[in-house]
Amino acid sequence: MESPNPALAKQIARAAYDFEQRRTGTVPKSITVVLGESTVVITMHAALSRAELALAKSPGGAAQVQEFHRQLFDNSAESLRHEIKRITGVDVREAAVEVEPAGGSIVKAFATGTVVEVFLLAEGLAGGMWSGTEVEAASTAHPAH
Repeated sequence: MESPNPALAKQIARAAYDFEQRRTGTVPKSITVVLGESTVVITMHAALSRAELALAKSPGGAAQVQEFHRQLFDNSAESLRHEIKRITGVDVREAAVEVEPAGGSIVKAFATGTVVEVFLLAEGLAGGMWSGTEVEAASTAHPAH
């Protein structure tokens, strides 16, 4: 299944990267955006700080990291919702975040009344086996290079 508009996915990835940098001061290694008919799923790979990764080594610490990012997202997601609307022309009705502390990934799902199930694979798929747009942090941080 192809992404409906790779340019939109790339713009959303850029907005998510900027959002994460402003919100936490850290930048993910890469961002994957997958667009569906009424869903945007943003996965930020290696997005947790070293301190968060260290804390997440214990079950209690992992729960703290997850809860911290849920609250942070709940309190600050409005600006990213506005960016998604600006880019797509469609209001965001719902938004959720899930943090996978062991691998350091953060998944943000924006849906319009749908159920979103996200499965993080143990390793990456070969190019061409997946749809969406992945933006490497280095190229996102320094688009002129």
